[in-house]
Amino acid sequence: MTAPTPPAPLHGPAFGSYDSHEVAWLLSDLSGVELEAPTEEREEAIQSGGAHYAESLPVEYQPTPEYTELFHDALRSSAARLAHAVGVVTELVLAERGDKAVLVSLARAGTPIGVLMRRWASYAHGLVLPHYAVSIVRGRGIDQLALRYLAEHHRPQDVMFVDGWTGKGAISRELAAAVEEANEALGLVEGFRSDLAVLADPGHCAELFGTRDDYLIASACLNSTVSGLVSRTVLNDTLIGPGMYHGAKFYSELAGVDVSGEFLDRVSMQFSSVAEAVRATVAQRRAEPAPELTWAGWKAVEAISQEYGLGDVNLVKPGVGETTRVLLRRVPWKILVRANARQELGHVLLLAEQRGVEVVEVDDLPYSCVGLIHPKFTRGATGADGTAAQ
Repeated sequence: MTAPTPPAPLHGPAFGSYDSHEVAWLLSDLSGVELEAPTEEREEAIQSGGAHYAESLPVEYQPTPEYTELFHDALRSSAARLAHAVGVVTELVLAERGDKAVLVSLARAGTPIGVLMRRWASYAHGLVLPHYAVSIVRGRGIDQLALRYLAEHHRPQDVMFVDGWTGKGAISRELAAAVEEANEALGLVEGFRSDLAVLADPGHCAELFGTRDDYLIASACLNSTVSGLVSRTVLNDTLIGPGMYHGAKFYSELAGVDVSGEFLDRVSMQFSSVAEAVRATVAQRRAEPAPELTWAGWKAVEAISQEYGLGDVNLVKPGVGETTRVLLRRVPWKILVRANARQELGHVLLLAEQRGVEVVEVDDLPYSCVGLIHPKFTRGATGADGTAAQ
């Protein structure tokens, strides 16, 4: 049987609010399909029916004016720090892949970071790097059809996968397994490599990173309105047939509150001010032995799961980005906060207050904060394979 020919990528403004040259989306457009459900209803349906979390979408969180102001404050205060991390990780990627590097972001948290890395390569080296966004789903792997497209249009060994941050490292493990499977299925002698470049690696499970500090990446504060108005990816067998990429929705109706461009521009404007510091950091990093992959995040999550009687590491979401996701689109139970990090967690504390979630201070927490998902609703829905336990 002949393998399906991969469709052409989607581009803005027809799909997403990013300019067409910033990213090519290897996704199927599901904008006309009703996939959203209230958070609790969605979680209960998944748990009772054994459905996969990627088959539906949470309702997009609409921020209050107070929360929106916190986002802008966070962006203003962290733009230079973000720009430095973008510069460092991009330089490390170019050292690994050369000037023929192909950036492939894991949608959707990786997409704004991939755009910024592409901008740094242009700013610092005059390079125009191809940049794609593809879907990866826990328990289901990366979109194999998207990898086929990439293999037909680029040298697989030039591809560098990009994500926003690491939590406990689940996606790193998923990526490694999926890439191995794809290389075998495509018969590639020199295939894709599974190393992952991330802006922040608090989980200590990536070799290529801008920082290992667990601090606020402003793009984690919001959902689609800071990610090109594109939803989280969807893999639903009733909608995605043979020859189709994983799907996503373009929320064009949210254009009036879209801050995707503002996020990119504010960080990009700091490139010149951090360039010298980036060079110094990269020189130091390249002179040292390769960073140790301790998987400290996974170990910490196992300990927290045991301490709080959850019995499932997938109910523990470590780091600022993952904690924010818990509050925006899951059923949160408790938020653990390191006492000396409270001043940088204004948006987390506000969301917790708005949702009536208990905040627990923990002195020796290895992350700035950790989100615990409510086991009553999602113990099954967040199992290792993403499905409900029966």
